[in-house]
Amino acid sequence: MILTTGWARSAPIRITGKVTDAATNTGLPGVTVQVKGTSTGTVTDASGSYSIQADENATLVFSSIGYVKVEVAVGGKTAVNAALTEDTKSLTEVVVVGYGTQRKSDVTGATVTIKGEELVKQPVLTATQALQGKAAGVQIISSGQPGTSPVIRIRGTGTALAGTAALFVVDGVLTDDISNINTADITNIDVLKDASATAIYGARGANGVIIITTKRGTAGKMTVSYSGNAGFRLPASLVKMANAAEYANYVSAATGNLVNPGTTSTDWYSQILRNGFQQNHGLSVNGGTDKSTYFLSAGYFTDQGIVIDNVYKRFTIRANNDFTFNKYVKAGISASYANGDNQIANLNSAYNDAYRAAPIIQSKVGGKYGNTSVYQNVGNPIMDIEKNNNKAIDNRLLGSAYLDIKPIEWLTLRSEMGGDWVNLNSRVYNYQFNNDTTSFINPGGNQRNPNSNLTFENTRTFHWTWNNLATFNKKFDKHALTVLVGTTSEEYTQVKFSAFRKDVPAAPSLWYIGTGNANTSTNDGTGDKYTRNSYIGRLNYNFDDKYLLTATIRADGSSRFPTQNRWGYFPSVGVGWLITSEPFMQNQQIFDILKLRASWGRVGNDRIPSDSYTVTVQPNLAYPFGGGIATPGSAITQIKDPNLKWETTEETDFGIEFSAINGKLSGEVNYYNKKARDLLINVKVPSVTGDADGVVLTNAASIQNQGLEVTLNWRGKITNDLSYRIGGNATLNQNKVIGLNGGQPILDGGVGANQQYTTRTDNGQPIGSFYVLQVLGVFQTADEIANYKNATGQVIQPSANAGDFKYQDTNGDGKIDDNDRVFVGSYQPKAYFGLSLGLTFKGFDLSADLYGNVGNQVYNGKRGFRQQALDNVERSMAYGRWTPGSGIQNEPAANSGNLPASTYFVESGSFARINNATLGYKVPQGFLDKIHVSSIRVFVTAQNILTIKKYSGFTAELPGNPTSQGIELNAYPTTQTYALGLNVGF
Repeated sequence: MILTTGWARSAPIRITGKVTDAATNTGLPGVTVQVKGTSTGTVTDASGSYSIQADENATLVFSSIGYVKVEVAVGGKTAVNAALTEDTKSLTEVVVVGYGTQRKSDVTGATVTIKGEELVKQPVLTATQALQGKAAGVQIISSGQPGTSPVIRIRGTGTALAGTAALFVVDGVLTDDISNINTADITNIDVLKDASATAIYGARGANGVIIITTKRGTAGKMTVSYSGNAGFRLPASLVKMANAAEYANYVSAATGNLVNPGTTSTDWYSQILRNGFQQNHGLSVNGGTDKSTYFLSAGYFTDQGIVIDNVYKRFTIRANNDFTFNKYVKAGISASYANGDNQIANLNSAYNDAYRAAPIIQSKVGGKYGNTSVYQNVGNPIMDIEKNNNKAIDNRLLGSAYLDIKPIEWLTLRSEMGGDWVNLNSRVYNYQFNNDTTSFINPGGNQRNPNSNLTFENTRTFHWTWNNLATFNKKFDKHALTVLVGTTSEEYTQVKFSAFRKDVPAAPSLWYIGTGNANTSTNDGTGDKYTRNSYIGRLNYNFDDKYLLTATIRADGSSRFPTQNRWGYFPSVGVGWLITSEPFMQNQQIFDILKLRASWGRVGNDRIPSDSYTVTVQPNLAYPFGGGIATPGSAITQIKDPNLKWETTEETDFGIEFSAINGKLSGEVNYYNKKARDLLINVKVPSVTGDADGVVLTNAASIQNQGLEVTLNWRGKITNDLSYRIGGNATLNQNKVIGLNGGQPILDGGVGANQQYTTRTDNGQPIGSFYVLQVLGVFQTADEIANYKNATGQVIQPSANAGDFKYQDTNGDGKIDDNDRVFVGSYQPKAYFGLSLGLTFKGFDLSADLYGNVGNQVYNGKRGFRQQALDNVERSMAYGRWTPGSGIQNEPAANSGNLPASTYFVESGSFARINNATLGYKVPQGFLDKIHVSSIRVFVTAQNILTIKKYSGFTAELPGNPTSQGIELNAYPTTQTYALGLNVGF
């Protein structure tokens, strides 16, 4: 039944139409279409089309965030279209902030919003992968490995040893991972970047906050939508290795022994890599009444991966429901379930062995493997993968429920509970095989596994949060005041159990611990538990839509710190000035919006092990007393700081936001200065304390990130049928350790036996800076070696030969050792950027995204891991090496590896990549009406089409820990994807 107000009742009719952007003439999805004076409504589909039943004399109201509301009288027509213009004057666009929403114009912190329709264009596992290049200040470091989430850095790296991950908030639930969320279910992502915006999250806000809002139901007729794509992934860039002839030539020159290349020439990377199939399907149902609405969805994602035996599958379902009991009470639930099935390839061994294995060995023939270990101390890469079965299955429930009570118009009370439950089962089975004719083409060598074995691990985690909030919202003449107060509590528990046995049968149906040899059984168990309790308060004040003030305070208590340091207090304040609301700006014709803002705030970080300050006693240790008799006992084997305290980040931000030329040009410029202090770092202690490592973890370091962010967007219309858009963003960031305060520099990034560390985190340098010997060139003659002396006339490299590297004697002591190392840059980029292009012509749409970074370095760890003369080499090394009389200065003579860490392995990490290109076509509405379908869009998409880089390895995108990031050893190659997709609405 349709309720009417203000007109005579008549027979209802079916009305269809399309809602477009007045500037670009493109369809607008997600526009609410409401019958004025009733609860009847619907929402436009992906192409902007809608269908609704209403009285022939009714009025339809079209509304969408960021656009001016439009009312159109039906007047008996069955087709009603509407064109919406951007609401640049009233600034009503709403963005999500911590524990609430605000008009974009009222926000005094640094935030950015990305719409869900921008994210679904890319065939990726998580929305954060699709976020790459779309937000200034947000660096996304992706991996091509199926089932893995990218590393996110918001305004640089602000810690060394504590957690660096950004906080995700999904429909109010706090979490560290969103790999369980179907991108098609997301309405928008709001990124909170500065301390003023993140301070409301206190202890969790130091690394930035990413708020994800999923789709909810809309009152009106039920709508059904399908979206899907399928295609192939292939390696984007491969390292060319020497073939058999090139390898034989190189090894012969390095060892002086003639090597026969034979008739076999194996490309080991081609043996373990493939073109992998991927597909992604989603189905959703949306609808409801004025009393209850629903959004239901299901999704299936498969990524075969480009490495053999590597497949990831994910199934998701979601149910979001809202219930309006009366004008005082409203409630709702958000619930999702995800099942992940990950067949993981043994990459650590396979990639290293594929790089080093001799190409003169056969790969696999007739079910038998070529035995590379007969020739060198390297395993067969194919056997590394096929004889190790590694599978992980996770089941995850993520959900929340809320109750809103509004006893009076200006007061809202909200109680919200959320939970995140994960059960992960992992199983690793290693097959038994010997170095005989049953397994190998050429038996012998040392690659063997005499006993099969099985490792099983179960990890269960549960994280719950409970928020109780009161929001006061009142306007007094020119004054608008919003006050939020409340409490929030959370608890995290983890229980982990593992078991191991040998001689488990090879049949997969018998892969259970109980089927193995009980005499070889080992078990282990561990876990974690921590709690937080917090009190929050925020004041938002707006005077005459000109002057803005936001003040926040949060008090956090964390069980991860000792009692005396348990509480941390995190305040922030932000101010804003809407210059275009001033009388002197009313007659200007350039700016639609011009806003200045400034903010300051503090946030915390408690992501440290829960027992970091608790001294533990290790039992069952033997101690020899007089007579040499060992007596069992217990002892303290490590020293801990009982006064550990919060890592605290203090940030100042200045920004300007504008929209000009009737909304065609918009942009934002931000300057930030972010200092993280009291960071955890190891400090040396006297050895008499008994500490095994001679160090204690304590608060003794500071890191600074300061930078500039620029975002510009232009939207234009050439004809009624042809429109375009172009947008870009760039971030300049300087990362620097500004005080170890007695702490010891962190040496990290070990590569093989001969390069025990390659990075050093120290004062005045970016975190994880490469710290290596400086190569000055290649010795050309024996005389050059003899004449390379220090100030006192001492020959610096007397044991060198012509063709060896010449290293810088930095300290002038006449020898080359670790004291001669120098800083040569880091993985921290000096700048990163994104560019987005879009074009629409009638039913066609074309979009493209570009992403990249400049000014950082990467370390070619693969080259550094070469340990013996028989290891293979890259083709560029084979052809470009020094030979007598060549004069080559950048590549040494053929050598046996084991080179020290030096600038030879450090390369530019700068790159630019076409991240995505998509061409789509929307089927005309006239045809759709005939087949009773509301929308159809077909598209082709390509990801990582072209990468321009200087780095000679697989990829310059290298996720890792802050102190050892940027080293390529076993990195999963970046992949290209080509897919065909379909969107259908009913």
